[in-house]
Formats: sequence, C-alpha cells, structure tokens
Amino acid sequence: MASKLSRLDQWVEEVARHTQPDAIHWCDGSEAEIAALRSRMVEDGTLLPLNPATHPNCFLHRSHPGDVARVEHLTFVCTRSREDAGPNNHWMDPAEAHARIDALFAGCMKGRTMYVIPYCMGPIDSPLARCGVEITDSPYVVANMRMMTRMGAAALARIEREGQFVKGLHSIGELDPERRFIMHFPEEGTIKSYGSGYGGNALLGKKCHALRIASWQARQEGWLAEHMLIVGIRNPEGRTHYIAAAFPSACGKTNLAMLIPPPAYREKGWKVWTVGDDICWMQPGPDGRLWAINPEAGFFGVAPGTSAATNPNALAMLGHDAIFTNVALTADGQPWWEGLDGVPAFDWQGRPFDPARGPAAHPNARFTVSARQCPSWTPAAEDPQGVPISAIVFGGRRPSLVPLVFEARDWRHGVLVGAAMGSETTAAAAGAVGVMRRDPMAMKPFCGYHFGDYFAHWLSFDRPGLKLPRVFHVNWFRKGEDGRFLWPGFGENLRVLEWMIRRVEGEAGARETPIGYLPEPSAICVDGLDLAPGALERLLEVDLAGWADEIEATGAFLAELSPRLPGALVEEQARVAAAIAAARAATAEPVDA
Repeated sequence: MASKLSRLDQWVEEVARHTQPDAIHWCDGSEAEIAALRSRMVEDGTLLPLNPATHPNCFLHRSHPGDVARVEHLTFVCTRSREDAGPNNHWMDPAEAHARIDALFAGCMKGRTMYVIPYCMGPIDSPLARCGVEITDSPYVVANMRMMTRMGAAALARIEREGQFVKGLHSIGELDPERRFIMHFPEEGTIKSYGSGYGGNALLGKKCHALRIASWQARQEGWLAEHMLIVGIRNPEGRTHYIAAAFPSACGKTNLAMLIPPPAYREKGWKVWTVGDDICWMQPGPDGRLWAINPEAGFFGVAPGTSAATNPNALAMLGHDAIFTNVALTADGQPWWEGLDGVPAFDWQGRPFDPARGPAAHPNARFTVSARQCPSWTPAAEDPQGVPISAIVFGGRRPSLVPLVFEARDWRHGVLVGAAMGSETTAAAAGAVGVMRRDPMAMKPFCGYHFGDYFAHWLSFDRPGLKLPRVFHVNWFRKGEDGRFLWPGFGENLRVLEWMIRRVEGEAGARETPIGYLPEPSAICVDGLDLAPGALERLLEVDLAGWADEIEATGAFLAELSPRLPGALVEEQARVAAAIAAARAATAEPVDA
C-alpha cells in the first residue's frame, strides 16, 4: 500500500525540479532548527538582533520598501467558473493562472534553500483543524510560520495519517511589484504566491489558507471560516461566554481580544481570556451550538498604536521571543513605534529618523509572537472541541451614523447586518487610507468565493436544531462635532460587552428600533467614566433619515451580487427599509394646511 506521504513527496520533487533550489530542508519545528535558522538570518542581515537586555531573543526584519502590505489587486481566486469567484474577487482562469505564475517560479530558487513546512491550523488533535504544507525559499517565512501555526513533526504525522493537506508554494522571487501574484485555487486546495515577503502574502497558512481556501472548504463541509477574534469573558457569577467578533484589519481586533477590564470591573470579578485575535473557524456541535477554534498559534499584530494605554497585554508579550517587522529602533537597539515612550533613532528603513520623511515605524509595521506569551491567553485555545460561541459581533470604523451598539432581531437580520458592514480603510492593505468601503463580515479581501453564495451559506445555519449565537454590531469610532471620539474604547468596551452578555442571559432589556435592539443609556454602566455631557445619548441615537440612506445604499450594494444574492436577504433589506420608512412617517412633523 502506498504511503499517504507519497503525494507530498511527489509534489516536493516536482517543485524542486521546477524551482531548482541548491538544497531542500524539511522543517521539523525543533529548537535546534530555529536556532540555526536565526543564526543564518542574522549573518546575512535578514534579521537584526535587538537589545538582549531588554528584548532577549527578539529580532527586527526590514521589508523591501515596496513590499509592506497585502496587495489585493494582485490577489486572485482561480476557479473554473468566473461566477464562482464572484465580483468580490479578482479572477483568473486556473490554466492561465498556473501558466503565468509557474513561469515566474521556473528556476527561482537557484542559490537558495527550499524549505518544506508541514503545519496544522488549529490544535493538532482537533477535528476542526486542517493541515497544510508551505514550500518557500524564505527563512523569514519559516520563522514566522513556526510561531503562527503548529508547525513541524506533529503536523507531518497528522498529514501522514490523513493524507490530506493544502498545498502552498511561495517564493520571494525578486521582490519586484511587476512580478508579483498571490493565486488561490480553491477547487484544488492550492495556493501559489510569488514576489512578496510580506506576512499576508507570504505566510500562506494565514489569510490564504485559513480564510480564502478554508472559506471554500467550510461551505462544502458545513462550517464557517471567518475573519474574527475570539474572546472569553467571565462575569462575577462565574459564567464564561465566548464572543466572536469581525472587524476589518487595524480596527481593534487585537485590542478587544486582549481587553483588560477597567479597575471597577476587575474588583467585581470580571475576567477576560484571549483565544484568538484574527481568525475563527466555527462548526455546529452535538448540542446545536456553534463551537469555534482559533486556527492560529500566534499573533501577527499591527505594532503602531499598541501601547501600555491601548493594549497592555500585547505590550507585555513582546518583551522576548518575538519578531518585529518594519518598526523603528531606539539608539540602544529597542523596537519603537508611534504610541510608545522614548525617541526613535532609526526609522523602519534603517535611516536616521527624520520626521520630515514620515512616521518612524511603517503604519503597517508588525510583530509576530506565540499566543502563549499573552498574559490573557487561555488553555481553552488548545481545546480540541473548541469553545462555544454565545455572541457574534460585527463592527467597523464609522465616524457617524452607526450607534455604539445594537442587536439584530434574529439570525437573518444578523446576516444582513454583517453583509452591510462598512469601514474606513487602513494601512493593512495597499492603497488609500480613510476611504469608506463595504466590507461584509470583514471578509471582502478574504472570502474565497462569490459573496452571494457566502451569504446563502450563512443563512443556511438558520435551521431547526441549532442554537445560534445572538448577533450584535458595534462602533467604537463614532465622533462628535469636534472630531473627537465620543467613546473612550479599549478596556472600557467591556461596558458594552456586559450589556451583550446580559442580553444573552436574558437579563437585560432593550428598546426596539427599525435597525435593531438598542440599550437604553441607563443600561450601559458608565460609573467612573469621563464622558462628555450627552455623549452616551449621541452614541445610542438612531438617525432615521441617515439610516434611510444607509439601507438604500446597502440594497444597491447587495444588488451587485445578483443573480446569486439569496432572496431571503433581499426580503430582509426590504423589511428594514420599510420599518425605517414607517418610523419616519410616524415621527414626522404635521404639515400645516
């Protein structure tokens, strides 16, 4: 009987013949392996050791200046039918895509080592986990994948047992933006990435596998692969609720996942546990609830803005055994970015810092670190069955209109709320920053198939026997007329999560509005909070005229997905529009004869 590894062995041989590396190294994930790898990277300048007294076993990596973020315009979903990829993806015919990128791969690893990285997304023994193998010529990718996944011998053993894995081929190539592609072949379970060393383009277990390929697999197999954090919150009564939340990149996912309760909440006994900060795989369990795992084993977080004030847990985990990418440096060799104390001596490109040239750290500078180093990490993150999800939260950067929090009426309304999500763009993706765009479920850059089919898949969970989470929407970024944020955010967001948990437990009331259920201002605890007079009322107001425009714009956006847009979502949009119109009519000023 042929070994189940024969498929892997054959593929590795085929890639080696095509790319022509000088050597092949199968990664085992051992300490000896990573120590040797780091030494070689320090020698050739790929990694720069940081101050060993303040940041032991920490390193800085500087990207090519033209390779600092995801490149969505060069990211393709290659399905046999263009319609299956949908208008939300760039599409290329699979045969053409393979031909174009394989031409780039030809001989590209001459003079380099080809690394074979077996990895597992999720706890190694979890039935919800899935395995993959990334072939790369970048030792930086190996070092990051070791932190971000369960990489090495244990993953290879699972692949040998199952015979199933996602194939990922990567080369940094020449780091030429004109010779750069990130190709996904969901029907084949294959990823090919060429010409970039940036995390989202090169760490193929992350967005490429865990979202674009996994979302396709999840639809086929009856689960959900989502761009969501997972946070556990234990109330003073000792009950722990796990919440999954979807925000676009750089909109506070990591901060919420590692939230520290305000002092008054800590005194009452509130606890917060971090399961994951970026990706969530959910599947119905035997009890009908959705159970979730974080497929990642580490954090690849945005550094700028991370500070003792905004995210003390994140800062605490970065003092040792971390890789920093495109941050600045102090004179004594410590990592620095905007938001930290001190003064940078060198910017992210290694030049003496000059404010006239822009920020010291790149706005999308990153840190990579094992999740276990987070002070709020919970062993539940390694539970093979996952954790039960009590609530799903959507949110984005909306300076106006969208209230601080509201709850969807039911699952169907919740799917519409997620589908209608909008947010200002950030530096996590190449392109303009601060532009409002629709980002359904925070999955616009990551859904591996047609959004209409994706929404239909979400709606399919509304069936007998399932005990679905409640769905909420939040907006931490509402601004007043003076341009300042009305809500303090960060740890104070627990005050909003408390209302959600009380709703889940059936202990909190709400006022019904056309857009959903909102708390009365008195239902949000503001004890000890320095809010401007009337700020909470502003945060919880529903501007019916503004929402009439919003729901009309939502309808126009959804119409772009026809004819695959599910009819139930069309009906739900119409229901909300009618409710808003009725409420406006009921509150209209009488007209004089």
